[in-house]
Amino acid sequence: MTKTKRRHGVRRGTLLAVLALSVVLLPGCDSLGGDDEPRWTLVWSDEFEGPAGQLPSAANWIFDIGTDWGNNQLEYDTDRPENVSLDGNGNLAITAREESYMGSAYTSGRIKTEGLFEQAYGRFEARIRLPTGQGIWPAFWMLGNDIGTAGWPECGEIDIMEYRGQEPSIILGTIHGPGYSGGNGIGTRYALTGDRFDTGFHEFAIEWTESGIVWFVDGQRFNAVDRDDPSGRWVFDHPFFILLNVAVGGGFVGPPNESTTFPQTMLVDWVRVYRSE
Repeated sequence: MTKTKRRHGVRRGTLLAVLALSVVLLPGCDSLGGDDEPRWTLVWSDEFEGPAGQLPSAANWIFDIGTDWGNNQLEYDTDRPENVSLDGNGNLAITAREESYMGSAYTSGRIKTEGLFEQAYGRFEARIRLPTGQGIWPAFWMLGNDIGTAGWPECGEIDIMEYRGQEPSIILGTIHGPGYSGGNGIGTRYALTGDRFDTGFHEFAIEWTESGIVWFVDGQRFNAVDRDDPSGRWVFDHPFFILLNVAVGGGFVGPPNESTTFPQTMLVDWVRVYRSE
């Protein structure tokens, strides 16, 4: 049976109408503009409703297929339902597995909205339950849609949520651009008190305006970067697309070890994007 999803006051049966018409007031969210709560129009979402084993909507997502996306990752990302599919309970499951596949010792999934949905500015949010374990590296993030011509990091990268599986109570929010990329990215971490991100769902969001970007966990603001903060050029004034993935290994987390169990799954309840009124 499909679970009921909290929609900031939006009923399930009216979601399509909301996408086209409504303005949603999100509670408990600060913005760069001040203490007044912002108003947002919902313009895109995926609620991941469908039967277990079904691939995510081809109207919303495409797959990155391959390995080592520049971070010395160990998994081969596939378009198989074993790695990326709906779970039948209203979630998307991205699952890392320990198996020999195409010359790699692990498989997983990496999907994106590139060429299908891209937007500059707005509120981008997802409700996610994270996996755990040494060497497990899930992320909810964005890349500039000019990556094919400008390259990285000139295209810009926004990490809405990045996480080391060996630190199950900590997530990071970061931006990368020319002169402030990789280990020099600009961001900070958020630590749960007495809880872990692998034991339940949490909401991760940014509010992005011409002035800068603000990060939230469960409605709590924990990071803000103003456009004047980077020492390098600000590259966040053009459309970005969304990515969801679970990497295995890489320089940020290191390889799995004997304590790491597989499979490891990131469950995504929904992804939603709003534009300011």
